[in-house]
Amino acid sequence: MKAERLAWAATVLIIAYITWKAISPLITPIFFGLILAYAAYPIHRRLASKLGEIHSAVLLTVGMLGLGGVVTLELLMISVQVAASFYQSVVDFFRWLMTQPLPPEVLDFLQNFFNQLIPRLSDYISKQAFSLPMYLLQLVVFLFTFYYALSNAHEIAEEIRLAIPDKNRRLGEEILESLNKTLGALVRAWLILNVIKGVLMTFGFLLFGVSDLYTAIVAGFLTFIFSFVPLFEGWMIWLLAAAYFAKEAMYLHAIGIAVYGFLLVSPMPDYTIRPMMVAKDANLDETLVFIGMIGGTWAMGVKGLIIGPIVLNLLLVLLKEWKRVISGREPSRRPSPSPSKPAPHPGV
Repeated sequence: MKAERLAWAATVLIIAYITWKAISPLITPIFFGLILAYAAYPIHRRLASKLGEIHSAVLLTVGMLGLGGVVTLELLMISVQVAASFYQSVVDFFRWLMTQPLPPEVLDFLQNFFNQLIPRLSDYISKQAFSLPMYLLQLVVFLFTFYYALSNAHEIAEEIRLAIPDKNRRLGEEILESLNKTLGALVRAWLILNVIKGVLMTFGFLLFGVSDLYTAIVAGFLTFIFSFVPLFEGWMIWLLAAAYFAKEAMYLHAIGIAVYGFLLVSPMPDYTIRPMMVAKDANLDETLVFIGMIGGTWAMGVKGLIIGPIVLNLLLVLLKEWKRVISGREPSRRPSPSPSKPAPHPGV
């Protein structure tokens, strides 16, 4: 019997390991598919009462597909422009530096460094350009996850509820309530902050004279959209504007839009304003949310912005439960009071 259990345990571990290896490259699109399905669920619930569960999920997924297509196209165009501009700026900078009256040893060092840097930089940019098929694959996985989560929302919620053991049902429901509260606060802060980022980017384009009103509004819209794209965020837009100014030798304007974008658009607000919004909405400590976002991002990338605060909040729930259990056992550990009269003899 023991050997049979060990064999089954080994089989389960092997299957779990192979499953993890198969889906680990797609964890990010699956994660964000579930998160955006959670965010879109209130809309889905209203539409489902009129169209039905499946038709509502299909309609929202088609809308997300159109949005994903626009993001992919704009992402490709802006990435190519920024990469080409950055590459040319690096080349021009080193060429200018090597024309300066520097000692021969320094010039030789710069020349060798330049000869090694440029091929590697070119190779890196080429790899990023050819990563578009992988991005398209992740988009497909994201859309399937988004559709499945919406169309089976009730079944998923019921399965989660049934998975809670009756013995620990109170703790399980408390954990789910904490998870729902924190995740809701994070999603609301995410959406509201992204709208503010888009407005600020539009104002920044007009303030620094980057473009006319129409192009500034488009830049603000793209900032809002890119703020949902892992690793890109809104800094892609102000970086493009700064590169344009630098190319035109308008260095003060380039520094101005870069500082403005860094402080007010991305990434600074993600680690200052967002924790305050989440803490206020979820009734959490701001420092706890901040640490969760920083540590989560450091450990898990952009997913950690959401996972980090949730995990820390769940840890608090478990610590409170542990404290409650310990407090409940505490009286039994105290010495019993001395009896007022001698206890009867066991033999009597």
